[in-house]
Amino acid sequence: MKPAPDAPVKVVIWDLDDTFWRGTLSEGAVEVLADNLALVRDTAARGIVHTIVSKNDFAAAEAKLVELGVRELFVFPRISWQPKGPIIKELLEKMQLRAPNALFLDDNPINRAEALFYNPELQVADPADLPALAPLLRASGKPDPTLSRLEQYRLLERQQQARSAYQDNVAFLRDSQVRIEFREGAAVAPDLDRIEELINRSNQLNFTKQRVTKQELAAGLADEHQRWGTVRVHDRFGDYGLVGVYCLDQRLNQLRQLVFSCRILHLGVEQFTYAWLGFPGLDVQGEVATELNATDRPDWITVEAADAGNTAENAPEAAPAGRLRVLLKGGCDLGQLTPFLQAYQLDVVEEFNFVNENQIPVHFEHTELLRQGRELPAAEQQRLAASLPFLGREAYDTRLWTGDFDALVYSPLMDYTQELYREKATGLVVPFGGYQNLLAVDPAAQAAKYAQRRFRGLDEEFLRRFQQEFAFEGQISPARFSENLRWLRQQLPAHVPIFLLNGAEIEVPGSGETGAARRQALMNQALQEFVATAANCFVVDVRGFVRTPADVTNNLRHYQRPHYRTLAQGVAEAISAWHGQQLARSPWADWRARLASRVPGKLRGVWEKLR
Repeated sequence: MKPAPDAPVKVVIWDLDDTFWRGTLSEGAVEVLADNLALVRDTAARGIVHTIVSKNDFAAAEAKLVELGVRELFVFPRISWQPKGPIIKELLEKMQLRAPNALFLDDNPINRAEALFYNPELQVADPADLPALAPLLRASGKPDPTLSRLEQYRLLERQQQARSAYQDNVAFLRDSQVRIEFREGAAVAPDLDRIEELINRSNQLNFTKQRVTKQELAAGLADEHQRWGTVRVHDRFGDYGLVGVYCLDQRLNQLRQLVFSCRILHLGVEQFTYAWLGFPGLDVQGEVATELNATDRPDWITVEAADAGNTAENAPEAAPAGRLRVLLKGGCDLGQLTPFLQAYQLDVVEEFNFVNENQIPVHFEHTELLRQGRELPAAEQQRLAASLPFLGREAYDTRLWTGDFDALVYSPLMDYTQELYREKATGLVVPFGGYQNLLAVDPAAQAAKYAQRRFRGLDEEFLRRFQQEFAFEGQISPARFSENLRWLRQQLPAHVPIFLLNGAEIEVPGSGETGAARRQALMNQALQEFVATAANCFVVDVRGFVRTPADVTNNLRHYQRPHYRTLAQGVAEAISAWHGQQLARSPWADWRARLASRVPGKLRGVWEKLR
């Protein structure tokens, strides 16, 4: 074991075979090491990030990590048969970390020596040293129960993956939709701790390097001659949070503080901020990762109006006063909930399946589509949308990442239902249909069925090409479903609750969905287990009132109309419990919604106009 330097460990780089687990994966079964699983979970909750550099088959190793329930705790995995030294060097550059802050664990002394040759300041250790190292690692960092630091590296990983698809960096930045929010005056005070942390801990993008105590900082904020401000950034990959601080001495037009987190390195945020401030005087101290100038104004960045209550870092413990804004996401049958929910003190925003440009109904709430909409480069999304008629150009559009709602009500029943197909060339999966393997049917016969429904693009030629280019995966596994839900929880601000609607567990004769009740029971169990360990997530259970075939219509996901009022009441009660007070309810609005629900579909539009 190489003696550890004074630099704290910020990332642990794991080998897999005979290190993270016992045995060699390519040679058969491996033995799970519970201590290592616990160490990863415990230290991730203290802000230590974990990654992998292993000589292995990527698909097999990833499947094993998913099986163990820890895949989502690793970022930037490098699993291949290439030499490890250069990979670690490139990996640390991608993660924007220094070698002294990284610990490499590998049972092979040759690999450790090679890693040190390419990264001389790297900390390395044999897994046999873990019993001594584990207590030190568990005592490092600081509490991070929401895994916010891990999420920042996930965001960086998504950004790096997307960047690699572009040859023109400016084109990538324009597609990234970088948005900045500046806060000044009284809006700065609640973030005193974060400001102090940035000023005293940041180095790479700390242009002034003027360290402060909290007392000095508080005094500075109270000085009318000092213009203090914070910088928040988000783009299509996620929310970077509060990543910058500036202090302008207005008498001298001189910057006393100009500091940024390395999270936003290479986005142009520091240059944009400098330009937005009017290029004031700046005496740069020491080495910095970016050189500022007094002319450039990055035009790929836009400024958003400040909203002091719209970030996880500054979120109120209770929901804001007045009507709560709820995003209702799922199948279009959930539209029957809306009038009943609006009888309560709720503003409902709907995001349901739709008919795309090919006249094909598109469910875009499957968790795999949500992840692709967040993680895939725009060009890759466009390629899939154009080549697969059952997706369409709006398949990745969602309000989920806008942050303009107080609560999410989400039905994941498409994960319960739809089949997944894996593109052989890329490994990407797409959901479609349900309870049928499209690759096992006769293309001509299937194309005729689609033609009867007036679907465009799903002709015999497409179906034959689809059978050649894609492999049938079946429905999403409960383990992957849970992983995607954890991912979704991490994408949304921690203060935004997620209310998840589960599924009925009844057999529906004649529905054509063999085994659906058993499948939904399995997925309900995975959903319940996820909620038991996830922060600010809740299940709204339909099984208490959808219990017989008479309670549904054509399948076990579509309920009889009166049950949607019961479901809406369950949602409202769950939101009230989270909110800490009973939601106000209008009996008149509820009566009107009940009356509207009894109006036949063809007359409902007339009814709506008369309301």
